[in-house]
Amino acid sequence: MPLNSGYVYRERVPAWARGLTVLAYLTRAHGHSDEAAWRSRLEAGEVRLDGKAAHGSEELRPGGRLDWHRPPWEEEAVPLDFAVIYEDGAILAVAKPSGLPTLPGGGFLEGTLLTQVQKRWPGARPLHRLGRGTSGLVLFALTGEVAATLAQAWRAGGVGKVYRALGTGHPDWEERALTTPIGPVPHPRLGTVYAASASSKGSLSAARVLERRPEATLFEVDLHTGRPHQIRIHLAAAGHPLVGDPLYAPGGLPRTDDPGLPGDLGYLLHAERLTLTHPVTGERLILRAEPPSALRRAGEEGRTAT
Repeated sequence: MPLNSGYVYRERVPAWARGLTVLAYLTRAHGHSDEAAWRSRLEAGEVRLDGKAAHGSEELRPGGRLDWHRPPWEEEAVPLDFAVIYEDGAILAVAKPSGLPTLPGGGFLEGTLLTQVQKRWPGARPLHRLGRGTSGLVLFALTGEVAATLAQAWRAGGVGKVYRALGTGHPDWEERALTTPIGPVPHPRLGTVYAASASSKGSLSAARVLERRPEATLFEVDLHTGRPHQIRIHLAAAGHPLVGDPLYAPGGLPRTDDPGLPGDLGYLLHAERLTLTHPVTGERLILRAEPPSALRRAGEEGRTAT
């Protein structure tokens, strides 16, 4: 993939960073790079504090503006094609392939679904996001008014969300409500990551067995709340982490044997259906993105998404 155009990461200095030097704060707050890497960026003039080039020894005050002017970089190759499921003047629904990030982040800027969609629909605004390894439906609003209406409906539980997932092992139940609370927990490479956390926010998924396979189970999951990585965490907490999931172990916590990152690939999870009231016409819509072959039941034929 060719070099992208570079990016400026902007942030305000948090209260807890009072008295830290710029170098110490960057190393502590952004652990994806070590102290030597941040020192090199400071020496190259890439970091600015309140609009002036920072050298690293400056003492921080809460509320100060810190900018990292990241030079252009070559992004990892990703699949850029997506399928249009539904389109009118108000909303757009597309099917994202596994491997394509929804939004910029984690080293991806131009190789994202948002960038590709906005090339054709410049005003498109995503209403939600899928993990990089998750395939399926992503809904966009095409006007600001529609975005506000759908965001409110989303918060109020007015949008139905159904996924398919391939989990390890076999549950002793056919259908179960999964309510493990989800919140930040320690992670050796990122500092924190979302996982099962008894002291955090409640959450709700409803899982049903679609098919039992020799060493795995195909689940259908209704998502009633929207915590990060909720289905991956809930099924792992229930003892059935997704097949190939590099991050979550049984119990819903990060793996202890070389834990992966949230954006690592390998698991099978697909956003199959969205049910919503059209924000302009009031029509009830059921949108569907065909699951990949590995997430279909035996004998289930592929159908055109509607």
